[in-house]
Amino acid sequence: MRVLELDNVVGGYGDTQILHGVSMHVDAGEIVVIIGPNGAGKSTAMKAVFGLLKLTDGSVLLDGEAITNTPPEKVVRHGVCYVPQTGNIFPSLTVEENLEMGAYVRVDDFKPRLKEIYEMFPPLLEKRQQAAGTLSGGQRQMVAMGKALMLEPKILLLDEPTAGLSPKFRGEIFETVKKINRAGTPILMVEQNAKQALGIANRGYVLVDGKNRFEGTGKELLNDPEVAEMFLGGGKQSHKTGKA
Repeated sequence: MRVLELDNVVGGYGDTQILHGVSMHVDAGEIVVIIGPNGAGKSTAMKAVFGLLKLTDGSVLLDGEAITNTPPEKVVRHGVCYVPQTGNIFPSLTVEENLEMGAYVRVDDFKPRLKEIYEMFPPLLEKRQQAAGTLSGGQRQMVAMGKALMLEPKILLLDEPTAGLSPKFRGEIFETVKKINRAGTPILMVEQNAKQALGIANRGYVLVDGKNRFEGTGKELLNDPEVAEMFLGGGKQSHKTGKA
């Protein structure tokens, strides 16, 4: 079942067009990763889903229904949650207050969901009364993801979740992403640590200059010699995929 689809989307910021006909999709149960060079339109494609820029052509579909150019506050209510690279927590609030803020549009009792989040992220339970800004970088990312998951979204969008983290914390975040996915949430993720990201991905897309360049399973992209040469640091690879 297709949860999210971008069909030939075109758009950017002001007079600057960044996306030139990008297409991609996420099916139920999948982790899908977007990689590519800086300025390729990776984060812009994700922001297009969340209504943070105006598309001039193409469409965004959620469960087959158009949400193209829908404002972010309405996209959230449709079941899409987005964790930006920076500014994704309230540093002066406690961990628990941050998670409660994530449930701001819920009208039902969210306490059972709060318990589930703590079970998913055990380090947050013991630090629930601590100011989120005092946590390690990896734990702050857990707070940001947990806050988004309080709404039990249909899909979770993650923009560079391991940016600026040490190798140890990067590994923890990738394990957390897999845990979230195993619990039933499909994920679309932009990530600069391409090898690790493709290693956990069901499928991936490579964007270059705002256009689709390659697509395939995570394994196919890891083994593609041209993708390896351009984005994975080279090395002996095999099994080339076609261009998208």
